[in-house]
Amino acid sequence: MSIEPVFILVRPQMGENIGAAARAMLNFGLGRLRIVDPRDGWPNPKAVAMASGAGRLLDHAGLFPTVAEAIRDCDYVFATTARGRELTKPVMTPERAMAHGRALTGEGRRVGILFGPERTGLENEDVALANAIVTVPVNPEFFSLNLAQCVLLLAYEWRRQHDETPPEVIDMARVDFASGLEVEKLGDHFEEKLEAAGFFFPPEKAPGMKLNLRNMWARLPLTRADVQTLHGMLRQIAWKLKQ
Repeated sequence: MSIEPVFILVRPQMGENIGAAARAMLNFGLGRLRIVDPRDGWPNPKAVAMASGAGRLLDHAGLFPTVAEAIRDCDYVFATTARGRELTKPVMTPERAMAHGRALTGEGRRVGILFGPERTGLENEDVALANAIVTVPVNPEFFSLNLAQCVLLLAYEWRRQHDETPPEVIDMARVDFASGLEVEKLGDHFEEKLEAAGFFFPPEKAPGMKLNLRNMWARLPLTRADVQTLHGMLRQIAWKLKQ
């Protein structure tokens, strides 16, 4: 059974853009919207006015304080960005990303798509939590896209590829992938043990080291069995060292 993706607006600044994004989603048959820490609070009357007939998406939109909490139930997350990043991740066009997303949702996987705030876009800390990057091939001399425009592009590409048979992107129909929450808890476990072992040294480099580790966990296609094995390995190592 195919599950539609969830569109996640991260720290949006203008209610009008939130409403326009909701309208673009409904234009292409999408209804799962989440909002992370909106600048002007929620609900927002300007968003409702701009959404026009798509107000029901706003009525049912999920509100989250952080990106990590917004993607906890997602199995695969795309981050939309026009800027080059030093983080190592697959970079896809909207066409390729939505083909991959359709293959995943066709097997019952939960897909999330992150859209950054209007002024700065997604921060590295946001992108580090994603599995892949989506970049629109725009004019390099003027690459900034309006939030609602970016939402419309991805929603259009999703709809355009509508097909009852998902494309053969991956052959992992029987794989039980770890959820976003399970990967997050694994990262917490590793940070705890590495902190105790003195791995994060010198202290001033610790935040960057932790960010790189989070990026690595998000990049790996971990299964639930993988996560359980890694937790078990850490517990065994810690127990052995205490003997």
